[in-house]
Amino acid sequence: MSEIAVIGAGTMGHAIALVFALGGHRVRLTDTSQATLDRAPGLMNAAVETLAEAGELGPAIQEKGIGQSVRLCPSLADAVTGADIVIEAIIETEAAKAALFAQLESLMGPDAILASNTSQLDIFPLVPEALKARTLIAHWYTPPYLVDLIDVVGGPKSDPAAIETVRATLAAMGKAPLVFQKFVPGYIANRIQAAIAAEVYTLLDAGLVTPEEVDLSVIHGLALRLPVLAVLAKADFTGLPLVNTVLTNGSYVPPAEPKQNATLDRLVAEGRTGVMAGKGFFDWGDRSPAELFRERDRRLLQLKKALRGIKPMMGAATV
Repeated sequence: MSEIAVIGAGTMGHAIALVFALGGHRVRLTDTSQATLDRAPGLMNAAVETLAEAGELGPAIQEKGIGQSVRLCPSLADAVTGADIVIEAIIETEAAKAALFAQLESLMGPDAILASNTSQLDIFPLVPEALKARTLIAHWYTPPYLVDLIDVVGGPKSDPAAIETVRATLAAMGKAPLVFQKFVPGYIANRIQAAIAAEVYTLLDAGLVTPEEVDLSVIHGLALRLPVLAVLAKADFTGLPLVNTVLTNGSYVPPAEPKQNATLDRLVAEGRTGVMAGKGFFDWGDRSPAELFRERDRRLLQLKKALRGIKPMMGAATV
């Protein structure tokens, strides 16, 4: 059992804290926003109820609840002092992260490990020299208590022992840590998602498709094969000569990742910011965010259970 500090109690932070609590660790959770921190227990308890309904929790955690495993800390010092692993899950800006890392230099214990949840920033130049050997990236996907992939990346000066400690801790909780040899902006899954998003937003801005057509195309076209064959195994089943011919003959050029999108700009300006607002690309009716998150989680759990018995097809790599 380790002492885990999670800095940032928002969408990712509270859920990461929940994973560590379910994994048997003691967790301290903090946030600069008291309202965000106060909201975290309710969100964690709702996720616990959903997991319990699906039979994904042992009786011990159901009986004692999450409150005894996750302590809300009003200050950064309270959360970090004495922690074995410090998880940074704050906003995705260099300035905010650099300011936090500077504070952590004097607060973290001499052996404590710092793991950033950054989705694409190269945080290593932002880290004080005294922390560089103990700093790495551990990037989670939402919702963290259901999605097992975690990108683990060390920096130029990261101690391999620190990387292994985090990898082993994550694996022991049933997660699937993927250790990169060096930092790749966006990792793999995020880069694939970014390519899909670039295509989708280009189509939407051009007025060629509707949100319904986009999501139905993914659900009924891509999603069925991805859990079993992913991308490169599917290419093997298609046959590489055909794949090569399609690439050679194709006249279509994928769009570059957009820095700005007119459709997104308009929706945000209208206050249609997504599930939390009740509307985004879709109108989610009068259901609360908690209700919608629980419905999403129930369906993901059903899929996850089914996939346990359907192993992906993957041979030995030849490249």
